[in-house]
This record gives sequence, C-alpha cells and structure tokens, in this order.
Amino acid sequence: MLEEINSPANLQGKTHAELNELATEIRAFLVEKVSRTGGHLGPNLGVVELTIAMHRIFDSPKDVMLFDTGHQSYVHKILTGRAKDFDQLRQKGGISGYPSRSESEHDVIENSHASGALSWAHGIASAFKIQKITDRKVVALVGDGALTGGMAWEALNNIAANDELPLVIIVNDNERSYSPTIGGVATYLSTLRATSGYEKFLDWGKGVLERTPVVGQPIYETLHGVKKGIKDIVAPQGMFEDLGLKYIGPVDGHNISAIEDALRLAKDFGAPVLVHVITEKGRGHAPAVQDEAEKFHAVGVVDPETGQPLSKSATSWTSIFSQELVEIGSERPDLVAITAAMLGPTGLDRFQKAFPDRTFDVGIAEQHAAASAAGMAFAGLHPVVAVYSTFLNRAFDQLLLDVALHNAGVTFVLDRAGVTGDDGPSHNGIWDLALSGIVPGLRVAAPRDGARLRELLREATNINDGPTLLRFPKGAVIADIPAFERREGIDVLYRGESADILFVSVGALANIAVEAAGQAYREGVGVTVIDLRWVKPLPVSLVSMAGRYKSVVVLEDGIEHGGIASTISELFREHDLDIPVHSIGVPLEFFEHAKRAEIFSEIGITVQSITRSLVGWSSTSASDSLTGEVTPLQPDGSAHQSRSH
Repeated sequence: MLEEINSPANLQGKTHAELNELATEIRAFLVEKVSRTGGHLGPNLGVVELTIAMHRIFDSPKDVMLFDTGHQSYVHKILTGRAKDFDQLRQKGGISGYPSRSESEHDVIENSHASGALSWAHGIASAFKIQKITDRKVVALVGDGALTGGMAWEALNNIAANDELPLVIIVNDNERSYSPTIGGVATYLSTLRATSGYEKFLDWGKGVLERTPVVGQPIYETLHGVKKGIKDIVAPQGMFEDLGLKYIGPVDGHNISAIEDALRLAKDFGAPVLVHVITEKGRGHAPAVQDEAEKFHAVGVVDPETGQPLSKSATSWTSIFSQELVEIGSERPDLVAITAAMLGPTGLDRFQKAFPDRTFDVGIAEQHAAASAAGMAFAGLHPVVAVYSTFLNRAFDQLLLDVALHNAGVTFVLDRAGVTGDDGPSHNGIWDLALSGIVPGLRVAAPRDGARLRELLREATNINDGPTLLRFPKGAVIADIPAFERREGIDVLYRGESADILFVSVGALANIAVEAAGQAYREGVGVTVIDLRWVKPLPVSLVSMAGRYKSVVVLEDGIEHGGIASTISELFREHDLDIPVHSIGVPLEFFEHAKRAEIFSEIGITVQSITRSLVGWSSTSASDSLTGEVTPLQPDGSAHQSRSH
C-alpha cells in the first residue's frame, strides 16, 4: 500500500483497516531505511498514526503543518511523496532529516531547535487573520520534550490571548525527549497514563502534589489550587484551559479513528485548540521501545532486527569528557553538572550515576541552565553546563549577562563544536568561537586530542573567578599529538627549518595542520605548527613568537568572520606587528546536510588544499598584503582576494 502514496490526497477514501495496514508498512519501511542511513528512528515510529490522521483531516500545504522538533517529520515526508528518496536520507544530495523547503511545498520550518514551532504558528495564524484568510488552518505538532522549553510557553501565552486564531496545537506526549522528559509540566502530562477513572486519578494527584518539586508546586497552586481547589488541580484540561486554550484529550495516539475525531473537532472549533495525544516512542520496534529508548532517539547505521551498531565504535570525544568529569567530581564535592534534556548525548549520564544529587537535567531550557548555573556559582558550587555547541546559541544572553557579567565560575562544555554535517545547517556548531569572542572575561579552550581534553577540563574547572568554555567536535577522538615544547602555555607541534609560516591550529584540526606542514616542508616551505590550547584571551607571547615569521596562517572549524584569525589580526594591530594573517575556516553561510568530511572537502579544509595554500602564501611577501589582513581560503586551495577585518 505504501507504493500507492504519492501525496496526502492518496489517503482519502481509505478505510481505517487499510490505514492501519499502511501504518504497519510505514514502520517496517522506517526501520529498514533509517537502519541503513542513520537518523531519528524512535520519534518517527511513535507518530505514524498521528501523522496519517493529520494529513487526512487537514489539507497540506493549504493548511500549514509545523513540526517541533523537525526530527518527527519522516512520516510526513513519506506521505508527501518522498518515500523513494529515503535511501539517501541525511546524505549529501539526498533528503534532509528535517523539513526542508527546497524539497517540498509541504515543509515550512527548517530550523529544528526545539520549542520554537508555536511561535511560528502564532505568527502564521496571525498573518492569516490580518489578511482575512479564513479557509486555511495552522497545525503545530509539538512534544518530544518541547514543552519543557520556556519559548513554547511564551508562545502559548500569546496564542491564548487571541481567541480568533485558526490554530490547532497537537501535543505529542510520549514522556520522552532525548531522555525521560523533565519538569513539572512533564510530570503533569505523564499522570494521564495512569488514569483508569477520575477518582483514581484524583487520589494519585493528591499524593503527587505533596511531593511536587519546588519549581512545580507554585505553578499548580497559583494556576489551579487557589482558584478552584484540589479537585481541579488534577483535572486533565486544567493547566491549558487556565491559559485560555480549549483542551481536547487525552487521545490514544495509535488509534487513527480517535485522532481523526479529535482533530475534526479542533479544526471546526474556530479558536485555538490544544489536542493532547498519548503516543509510544519507538512503537513497533522492540529495541527502540525497551530500555535503550534514549539511544534510539537517533541512531547510526544499525542492524534492523537487533538495533545494534554494525560498525565498532571508536572512542569519542564525548566519552573522554564523560570519564574525566566523573574523576574530577570524585575529587571535587563542589562540582555539579547541568544539561538540557541531553544526559546521554553529552555524556553526563555517567556523572549522574555517580553523583545523582549533583546532576541537573533542566529539560529543553538552555537559557535556564545558564542562569541557574550562575546562581549555583554564586552559592559556592562550580557548575559544568554540557550542551551541544549549536544549542548554546539559544542561551547567549544568559552567558553574557548572567554568567560573564557576574564573573561566575561556570564551565560550559560544548559537544559537537565545528562542522557536524548530517543534521544540516541548524545543527552545525560553527558559531561558538565568534560568539564567545565578544563575551568579556570568558576564557575559551579548544583541545586538540583526548589528553588535552582531560588537561583543559581540569584547568577550566579550577577557574572560579569567571566563566570558561571548552569545545570539541562530533565523533571519534584523534590519536594524541604530543608537543615537543610548551612555551608560555603554547604547544609547539611541528617546526620547519626556516621561518616562513607560523601555523596556528585551533582544536581538533591539529592532525590536519601537522600533516599539511609536513607536505609543505617537502616542497621547500618551512612551517611551524602551534596549538594555543586557550584561544581566548590570546596569549600576548604570540606576538613575539609570530614576529619571527613572514606570515601567520590560522586553521579553525568555526566561521572565519569574527573567529580566531580575526582576533589574532586585531592583537597584532594593537602591538604594531606588521605581518599578514591568512584564515582557513568556515565561510559565513549555511551548509546543507552531508558528512563532516564532505563539508570539509567542499570548503577546503583538507590536507591537500591547505598544503597548496601554505606553499602559495609562502611565496607572497608581507609587503604584498595590507597590515593585519585576514585572507580566507577558497575550496580549491587558493586565497580569496584580501579583505580587511
């Protein structure tokens, strides 16, 4: 039956028995395809019937469908004619793992950071209202932890203030985001699974309220208890109807008929409606449902039957960080760990097992994580906030004005820094070096290998008079690259016989830098490769070291604009050092999904391209360039026309 589905229109006229058969086929298809390519398997297995019902009741793209987060959109892609493209899911030139406007008119939001779809929904529905468009609806599918993010509640507050918006909100309640969903809201929703009768639910709720965490209890008491009394505190619709939203549910998220009935009511209501749907993440695939559900949120290439990885996994940067943090935690009772719904992916699950009372999972709430860390530091703790690099973008205000302004001793650990690849433009961690460069007092470390990761993590957590940040990339850690000399904190990794080029390698690209330097040497160019270790603030000793060379080249896996090369150029100008600075980094643009190595090849971060540039730059005298310029690299290894920063 799946072969007959080329558009949502093909779903019309099907019986519910046929639709259930289709749901079974879709699950088998997802397990087969995603096991081969990798991707977000668990979330999509859980929304098969729900997505079918959405496309039966609403008319996409006339009715606008928004996915929060976008990794729940695989079934939507299948139903909108893209099943044939799943062999190339998340591959270069293939379809994205998230909605993509270039793929289909049915896709809208490409930014797949959680908790943002309701703001989009409010904006689109408001535009329809202003333009007096009455025959289009906006449907936002949220869940998978998104309601633990404060931005979602800001949007709900504004949606509820306008009872004429053509908007339907579907809460996919599966009690899991990456890991079991955290917080008072999640606790409230999860209670509905235990409801076999209202009185039983009421008795359960009374007991829960007595144990509600400090954060959750005032919400319940203020919104419900004072106004309505204990009975309405535990009523399923109470939380949302007190906000002014019509509530429908809970609905069995695997019963297509029941979902359709609920969505039809919501569609015809004429005001914002919230439909609460209970689903099972990973449904239909035993390995994804069982105790490894967090692992099956997103998978690599796995055996479709057992769910076990087909290739032996190498030691990852994340695992080394995880091990070392536990070691430091055993020595430091003041050390605490904070994450935003990503205990496993950031490696903090190991710290939680060792020190459960010192581990805080705040849900998808990076802003809260950073500000809370500032409070903990004020009270005498040293928090380690572990998030993906791309998600720190969301907490920049808190990093700047809650942590740095108050000189808080907080260590931010950024996993997946630099180019990540497969998950597309919203998940690359290429902005942190530029953003952190404008935060006063923030010290930034970029370890080149596992040994330096352990070393720099200890150094960072020993700093308590201001914030520190440590970044490392996705994937397997490279072999340790020992320095043959450390001069005033700067590691010298390779030294050419002549003083042609000082090559500054930032973080995990050191192996590429050393190999390129070796190849350049064979072509008669003397290159010295150094690792600053701490890239912010820059050591003043770099000025005297660079003064002995004809030019400086900087290799970094962040954006060139405002990155380390630009900062070095500014340092040299401040000290009247007349030497050209060349940049090899990431261009200021968004990159489509592809393997990390493929993107590096595209932008010229390969040994061959860098070697050609080193040789070319060595033949250019300093007088040919303006003082303090940063010259970026073309993908073919040639230099862009010089530009001044």
